[in-house]
This record gives sequence, structure tokens and C-alpha cells, in this order.
Amino acid sequence: MTEQEITALIRAAFAARGFAYAPYSDFKVGAALRAMNGRVYGGCNIENAALGPTNCAERTALFKAVSEGVREFDAIAIVGSLDGRKNELVTAPCGICRQALYEFCGPTLTVILAKAEDDYLVTTLGALLPYGFGPSNLDPAQSAPQA
Repeated sequence: MTEQEITALIRAAFAARGFAYAPYSDFKVGAALRAMNGRVYGGCNIENAALGPTNCAERTALFKAVSEGVREFDAIAIVGSLDGRKNELVTAPCGICRQALYEFCGPTLTVILAKAEDDYLVTTLGALLPYGFGPSNLDPAQSAPQA
């Protein structure tokens, strides 16, 4: 990815973060998921008083895209911090989001964890979820019979 593409995706994640609904934690997260066709899907975290129905920004972006028929992606940028504060740490996807992304993206997805437009880390989903479990694990052609 070029610096310009990274910056654009980070900006889109910050824009999505502006829609976060986080009245309980005050921790607002934004994600920008880029499809292979170049379209970017934004997502924010949406909390719930019952906690269980809470949805993370990464899954919001992913589910928006999938619900519109898009199933191939090459990059995601994620930003997060307490409301009104700059985060001193990057915000990485939780385990559930890593698994949800792995379903559609596999280990090669570029993951940009940003504190600011000029302060970020670039990694891959495979580095964040080594030995991930995906569709190929359920493919009979990929599995040898047990002895």
C-alpha cells in the first residue's frame, strides 16, 4: 500500500469513529475496510447496556460490506481512544473481530493500527491471528483421514 492509500484509510477510520455509540466505556473505535474493488466501508463500535449485543467497529464495517454482497477485502484501518483523548496505544481488533475478518480475508489482510494519520503500525491479520481457523479448515480436500 502507498502512503497516500494508508492515510486515506486512516482518515476514513477516524470519520467512522465519529459515529461511535459508546456511552458505557467512552472508548470510541472506528474502522475502514477496503474491498478489492476499492470501495471503503466504515464502521464504528455500538455499545449496549446488556453488553452482549455490543458490536465492534471492525465487524460493523465487515457486516455492512457483506450485507451488500462484497466478500473480498485487502486492507482495514482501525483507530480508537477514550472520547476526547488521543490514544497512546494502538487499538487492535478483539479476538472475535479477528476471527470474523479471517472468514473473508484470510491471513494476508493488511491491518493498519493507527493513533494518528502519521503514527501507525502496519501488520497482517495472519500476524494478529496465527494459525487462524477459516473456510479451508472445513474443506474435506484439505484434511487427511484420521488413523
